[in-house]
This record gives sequence, structure tokens and C-alpha cells, in this order.
Amino acid sequence: MRVSRSFLMAAALLVLLHFYIGSRLLPDLALSALGWTIGVAVLAASCLLMPLSMMTRSSRRQPLADRIAWAGMIMMGLFSSLLVLTLLRDIVLLAALALPSQSSAVPHASAIAVVVMALSATLIGFINARRRARVVEVDIPITDLPPDLQGFSIVQISDVHVGPTIKRGYVDAIVSAANDLDADVIAITGDLVDGSVSQLAEDVRPLADLTARHGVYFVTGNHEYYSDAPAWTRELRRLGLRVLSNEHVVLRKRNSAVVVAGVTDFGAHHFDPQQRSDPAVALNGAPTQVDVKILLAHQPRSASAAAAAGFDLQLSGHTHGGQFWPWNLFVPLQQPFTAGLHRLNQLWVYVSRGTGYWGPPKRFGAPSEITRIRLVAQN
Repeated sequence: MRVSRSFLMAAALLVLLHFYIGSRLLPDLALSALGWTIGVAVLAASCLLMPLSMMTRSSRRQPLADRIAWAGMIMMGLFSSLLVLTLLRDIVLLAALALPSQSSAVPHASAIAVVVMALSATLIGFINARRRARVVEVDIPITDLPPDLQGFSIVQISDVHVGPTIKRGYVDAIVSAANDLDADVIAITGDLVDGSVSQLAEDVRPLADLTARHGVYFVTGNHEYYSDAPAWTRELRRLGLRVLSNEHVVLRKRNSAVVVAGVTDFGAHHFDPQQRSDPAVALNGAPTQVDVKILLAHQPRSASAAAAAGFDLQLSGHTHGGQFWPWNLFVPLQQPFTAGLHRLNQLWVYVSRGTGYWGPPKRFGAPSEITRIRLVAQN
């Protein structure tokens, strides 16, 4: 198998970063010979398992591949915290050099603190990621909302990332919680899967049991395009979900009407030029007289086009709310909103923190959610 130059460069960088962590922490921990052996072994295992976990996706030996992915992803979460905290420690130690007196115990105590905090964040983050997502209630005030639509509810599921570490049991719990909310609409706003239909069809199958008065709708996220979006579109339709690809449906409740539109992922055109995301196209043929226009769009950065197209509400995901600190600080470099409810001109934008997780089974400061959104009259 030919190894790409970019892979070799990434592997070399990973080795250097692990060496940096080890060289900065291990000497100051005052370890015994056994402690040094354990520390070096953990860093070596992390350095090896992280790239291996990313390479197992195409493996045909699925149970083994999933076990390697589990180990590698846990190590990735630990490595991330160790790296950030080690950098912060070095900055603090550098600043401490300017002080008139510095205790010789500071390097030892701070090295212990880094390890304890990294392990604690990884453990707490694991528990947060693996428990069933909590239900978040959000009311959206709509001007001139007719009485028929007061309390109209949408349950949003987003960014489940069914794959090596998220399987059928996790999906079953989400489906059960969503159905208990007795929604008018269930919306899945992309990044449902990380893998092929042949690998994950059984794990996704519980979605066929989702029920809502006006249907269950799905839009693609970027990870669907990494996993053969056309094949997943066919599979989800077979399960009874309505996939909205730059199109809409009109839902009627007595004398009132709601348009629910959906667009392909913001970057879909990079995979298929025919799949370019376009909120305006999604409204083609829609009635001019409707009470509320809702857009399902995986990435928050669809909001500008959605506002220009005249939507009242956009439901998005993609960001995971940063998933764990400090990566939430970097989300604004790519997306206009990180999490929660926002206003862009006349458009409301709600960004879910996600119902699952991607990569490390770790959530710290950004809890997963199943969101129940209600339309309410503007006071």
C-alpha cells in the first residue's frame, strides 16, 4: 500500500507532539522507573492508536476495527487535553520566571495538575458523551403566528455520527426519547453516519420507528458525502424518512400552512456539482401564502442565503457546540454561530450542539441534546 506524503507528514507531527508532551511532563513528575515505563507506554500507544483508528473505517474485520477505533478515539480525547494543558502550563511557567522568587515545587505540582485535569476531563467527557442526550426546550417567537400553529413542535436530532463507537443501542435510545416528545415534525439535520450503508444499516434501522404527526425529515451533512450520500439517501428513504434535497413540503394544520424545506450540505457541490446547496431553490413552487417557512440546513453558514430567501427559522447542527474545550473557541472561524438561538435580520437560527459526537467519545462544556422547538406567537 502506497503511503501518501501528507500522511507521513501528519504522522511525523503527531510523533513530535507526543514527544513534546512527554519531555515536558515526565521529567517533572518525579516518576519511578515503573512510572516512566507506564508514561512512555501510554504516549506510544496514543501515537500508534490514533492514526490506526482513522484507518479502520474501510476494514472488513469490523469488530476488530471498532475496538481499535474505540481505543484510538479515547486516546485522541486524552491527547487533546494533555496537549492543550501542557501548552498552557508552559506559558504559566514562562511567565513565572519573571517573578522574584519561584518555588522549586511549581514544576512538579503543575505537571501533576496537568495529568489529573486531562484524565478528569477525559473521564467526565466520556460519561457526558455516552449518556443519552438531554431534551432541550426552545420557544421560537413568530410574528402573526395563527392560533392553529401555536405550540407547533419540531424535534431536532443532529450530528449523531453513527459509526465505530455509536451503534444501534445508542440510536434506539434517541428514537425512544424523540417519540416520547409527541412532535408535529421530526427533523434530522445531517451528519447521521460515519461509514457505509453495508457497515451501518443495522445500526441506523431504528430510525424507521420515528413517528411524528407530519412526518420525519432528513437533510445531508458533510459526513454523508464522505460516506456515499446517494446510497444513504436511498437507505433512509427505504426506512420511511423524507430526504429533502433543495426541496420542500407544505404541511397544513386546519386553516394554516407551514413550509418545511431542506438543503443539501453547504459544501455538497465539492462532491457533486448538481448537489449545490441553495435555500432559494428549495422554495421553488412553494405557495406564496404560508404562515411559517422553516429551513433544515446542516451548517449554520447557510443562514445568510436563508434570510435572503425569506425563511423565518433555520435549524442547523454541524458545530457540536465545539464538543469540548477549547475547540468551541475555534468554531467562529468557520461558522457564524456556535450553538443555541440567534437572530439574523428577520431569520431565527437555532444551532444544535448535536445528539451524538464525532471522534473522541468526549463532551466537556458542550452537552449533547435532543431539541424540542415550539413555535409561539410573538408578544
